[in-house]
Amino acid sequence: MTEQLIKIFVVLFVVVEPLSLVPMFGALTSGASVRYRRKMALKSTFLAAIILFVFALSGNWFLGAMSISLDAFKIAGGLLLFMISLDMVFARQSGVRSTTVREQEEARYKEDISVFPLAFPLIAGPGAMATVLLLVGETDNDPVMYVGILGVLLLVLLLTLTFMLLTPVVMRLLGVTGANVISRLLGVVLVALSVQYVIDGVRGSFLL
Repeated sequence: MTEQLIKIFVVLFVVVEPLSLVPMFGALTSGASVRYRRKMALKSTFLAAIILFVFALSGNWFLGAMSISLDAFKIAGGLLLFMISLDMVFARQSGVRSTTVREQEEARYKEDISVFPLAFPLIAGPGAMATVLLLVGETDNDPVMYVGILGVLLLVLLLTLTFMLLTPVVMRLLGVTGANVISRLLGVVLVALSVQYVIDGVRGSFLL
């Protein structure tokens, strides 16, 4: 079980990508007071937690209500994660997870950036939501594993909050270039994980 939880942590950490969020958070809160940055970090993380925990708690019900098999969702989720991983590897913005340039400009003039773009799509984006549904769907109704997934999700969100609160320190240590390098390395890992989801989904659907 420990190995499974470590794998889940790696998957969620790669998808949420807290380190790559730091430069964006720094840019959006540039010139703002420490109190404002702290408020936006806390509020956005809290809202993202609500979104992701709702998906975790209602994931199986949602798939059943929509008559979507877990294998079909693995294929769809794998393809979505593959697109996100390409964005990470090539450091481009397609809008799948990151915000577009126009959305970034709009966010600069908003007093409250906690909901958009921080909570969604930067923290609890489509990839994170799909990943949570996939992970919960694979628990086979095991309550211990289910609680473990929720605990790992909470840990990743707390790390995300910590990185945002320590944005000046992280930026001094890594810089934009360092954050991009780490993002690309994590993107390579996510490519492999997304392909594995698709393979598992195809194998389960066609009983290969």
